[in-house]
Amino acid sequence: MTHLAVHEWECISVHNGTGAAPAQAFTRSQANALLVAARRHPLANRFGTNILVDRYNQICGQQFVGVISAQGCSLEILPKIDAASAEDDETIRTRLVSMLDVALGLKLGDGQALAMARQKETLLDILIRLFADRLLAEARRGLPRAYVVQAEDLVALRGRLNVVRQFTHHAVRPDRLACRFDALMPDTPLLRIMKACVLMLRRHARSLETQRRLDELRFLLVDVSDVPINVLPWTQVHINRTNLRWETLFELAKLFLKREWQRTNHDAKASQGITLLFPMNDLFEAYIAALARGVLQSSNLTVQSQGGLRYCLMEEGLGGRQRFQTTPDILIKRDGQIVKVIDTKWKLIGRNPEDKKRGVSQSDVYQMMAYARLYQCGELVLLYPHHAGLGPTALDVGYGMIAGKERLRITSIDIVAGKGEVVQQLAGLLAPAKAASLSAA
Repeated sequence: MTHLAVHEWECISVHNGTGAAPAQAFTRSQANALLVAARRHPLANRFGTNILVDRYNQICGQQFVGVISAQGCSLEILPKIDAASAEDDETIRTRLVSMLDVALGLKLGDGQALAMARQKETLLDILIRLFADRLLAEARRGLPRAYVVQAEDLVALRGRLNVVRQFTHHAVRPDRLACRFDALMPDTPLLRIMKACVLMLRRHARSLETQRRLDELRFLLVDVSDVPINVLPWTQVHINRTNLRWETLFELAKLFLKREWQRTNHDAKASQGITLLFPMNDLFEAYIAALARGVLQSSNLTVQSQGGLRYCLMEEGLGGRQRFQTTPDILIKRDGQIVKVIDTKWKLIGRNPEDKKRGVSQSDVYQMMAYARLYQCGELVLLYPHHAGLGPTALDVGYGMIAGKERLRITSIDIVAGKGEVVQQLAGLLAPAKAASLSAA
């Protein structure tokens, strides 16, 4: 099994059979298998070039992070936050897990993820181990049970008598009673999903210790029914106060088994592995939105992600339809009124003194001007990841829109500094809106 790691927009060598093979390289057949896996992914374009690009003697990652698995090989793509940073892959991987934790609400905790990353595990290995550790801890505390209707033929009456069965199948067997009764059992929709996840991950776990834990979980879940992944009872699971401690495990199971926004792609063949990819644009947006909710928790402001959905144009004529729908990344609202629009951009901008636009794309500015008009909002923010090229302090520049009172703020936020620093920067960014909300209250 060949496993290699690369950063966003970087390339890994492909050995095409001529000359000496590089120390870190895939064979041409392995590269082709990875390209096919990328092309089959639900988020891929027609040729999969938005995930992986084939340059004959190299394959290059795009703006996706995660793991792509194929026959006998896998490629891990890590975020490229700051090209000038000397951080190793373990640190970057730990930060990625922390971002996933916040964005998806997994409640993993930084300490556990950090300990796993130091063992030089891949992102997929880390998530599988975190799932196995947490599920094993909860299973040892006791499995959630529910009353399930049972039908058995017994020598003594238990529950209610099944009259139809009794006088048909047991008409000449007075020593047998057809009973229907409720039994408290662990065979619940939640645990069926947990068992399906355990069985699937056991085929893909590489660490012997993780395999041992998953085997123990298989034993503990032996009384739970085996259900195929495509018919799992997702809608029958209800997280409430009685099973709240299983909420994180349920979210992790969805991460592995369902194709949601991060688009996990699981091949039915065990040898193919799991492709787990996250678009960095979406992950960055979800990370910022989740932390912003925490910052504004004590105010009457709310955070809405991918909302708005207002259209730019209306077709002329009778029955004309609306066209060109907009979806701002983050809307800050007070009593339903939009007070700030934030658009996150996972791209590196510069601070060249000679570049008066500071590397900001003109199309991004046009987009924010459209938001100002459509959503009648006077405060707009373009938010970029901070990097060393911007200097030691975060970029924070304000612009007033000509022929209007709207204000556009262009700022950067330091992901490398950690979650605590990001929260502080967001608190400063949202302080005016928060203060206005408190004074209005």
